[in-house]
Amino acid sequence: MIRVFQICLVTALKFMETDTVAIVGPQSSVMTHIISHVANELQVPLVSFAATDPTLSSLQYPFFVRAVQNDLFQMAAVAEVVDYYGWKEVTAVFVDDDHGRNGVAALGDKLAERRCKISYKAALNPQVSRNDITDVLLEVTLMEPRVIILHAYADWGLQVFDVAHQLGMMGSGYVWIATNWLSTVLDTYLPLPSVSLNLVQGVLALRMHIPESGPKRNFVSRWNNHSGKKRLGGHLGLNTYGLYAYDTVWLLAHAINALLDQGGSISFSKDSRLNDTKGGRMHLNAMRIFNEGNLLLKKILQSNLTGLTGPIQFDSDRSLIHPAFDVINVIGTGVQRIGYWSNYSGLSVVPPEILYTKPANRSTSNQHLYDVTWPGRTKTKPRGWVFPNNGRQLRIGVPNRASYPEFVSQVRGSDKMIGYCIDVFNAALNLLPYAVPYKLIPYGDGQKNPNYNELVNLITTGVSMQCIIFYVD
Repeated sequence: MIRVFQICLVTALKFMETDTVAIVGPQSSVMTHIISHVANELQVPLVSFAATDPTLSSLQYPFFVRAVQNDLFQMAAVAEVVDYYGWKEVTAVFVDDDHGRNGVAALGDKLAERRCKISYKAALNPQVSRNDITDVLLEVTLMEPRVIILHAYADWGLQVFDVAHQLGMMGSGYVWIATNWLSTVLDTYLPLPSVSLNLVQGVLALRMHIPESGPKRNFVSRWNNHSGKKRLGGHLGLNTYGLYAYDTVWLLAHAINALLDQGGSISFSKDSRLNDTKGGRMHLNAMRIFNEGNLLLKKILQSNLTGLTGPIQFDSDRSLIHPAFDVINVIGTGVQRIGYWSNYSGLSVVPPEILYTKPANRSTSNQHLYDVTWPGRTKTKPRGWVFPNNGRQLRIGVPNRASYPEFVSQVRGSDKMIGYCIDVFNAALNLLPYAVPYKLIPYGDGQKNPNYNELVNLITTGVSMQCIIFYVD
């Protein structure tokens, strides 16, 4: 992947040696961070249909325009799904680069708003190997949460599920939520081989929501007819990024046309700060500043169009209006949409474009999703946690009294404690949305009531510093 980034960077810089008025792309957030610096210097609008990193800010990169959904909203959707099912802690598995780290940071913020948290972050090298994935997932299995958020790249994300499947992490009790990289794979490679599809059974995923429309259906139909003739055994599907790419080109074309229609011109000037490096292959002195760059940027941000992806209009933060995602569940040979998320109304089974015509209602009672088939082909919602293998037990001292044995007593010949108090304690623990590993330690011989003052004295003298008293008089 590093080699690909290097080629993309050199190609982009070589391209900008010619007089450039705008850049469409690149296809990754990491590359966008780099190219945005050059775009700023040359005052060339950089319009991206793929850079979702929430830290790509117009304050740092004034000539950057995000013509796709911001990961800030995607992570808000993930956080609301987690909260909807009542889970409080998750594990985040992510690619260790700008795209992954910044996305997970946004997820942490959105979870915190709902009193949830990421309890463990598992980073994967962008040049990840199968052994690396195995090592990371083995660490994940030691953790308490069984709700795993996978924020990866489409080209190797399925390999994570392959390893997870071999480690027994795709069975009952686990919850996997994939960001929109998985829906990109599912939409692109049609049909997905059954071997690959079996790896992601029960997984929840997000897909950027694109309203149904006549132009979209016609375009997708023409695409399928064209690509099906070139690919045996299926066709190369059109994912949401492809539709955003198409709209991005038209957005830029309309903006340039608006600039010229209002008497604007296309002119360039030299920047004395750009000089060739000795022996270098880059001709920096050939790069020139686009004089009308600010005007073109203004026309782009003032656009009000309807494309294949829906309304193309930017808010004051330079984000596309009406951010929304489909929530999908991989079942059998395909996917089932179980609902939608929008920044306007939260989780709903009603398409966002219908809800936009009604007053916003984000009350808890108004949040709905259809039933899910979870990993292990179960309809029962996983509790989302297990007792961790690496945690310390809570040691609970239980007075082994002679009186009222129906409240609490010790099973003869063992350390097991039974009784009404123990039943209440276990029932309370089962209501907690997280694991509490514990060990009941009887105190007393059961022949006479123990002396609590002696127990407290033992604790203060350091005999059992992690022992607490549990009893009912």
